[in-house]
Amino acid sequence: MDEKYSINEILNAINDLQDIKKDKIFDKIKVVKPVAVKKSDIPTNTLKLIEEAEKVIKSKMQSG
Repeated sequence: MDEKYSINEILNAINDLQDIKKDKIFDKIKVVKPVAVKKSDIPTNTLKLIEEAEKVIKSKMQSG
């Protein structure tokens, strides 16, 4: 291991390694777009709870 490298060679090697890491990271990342929620996607039990809560809120607003 008596090889000697110039500073530019070392810096170029470091840049190459960083570029490789960035490429690997971007390959792993996937852009996920939010999916629009349809009323049919919500479980019926949850819909019932929401409707009951809305009724309670409306009744409190009317009495208050």
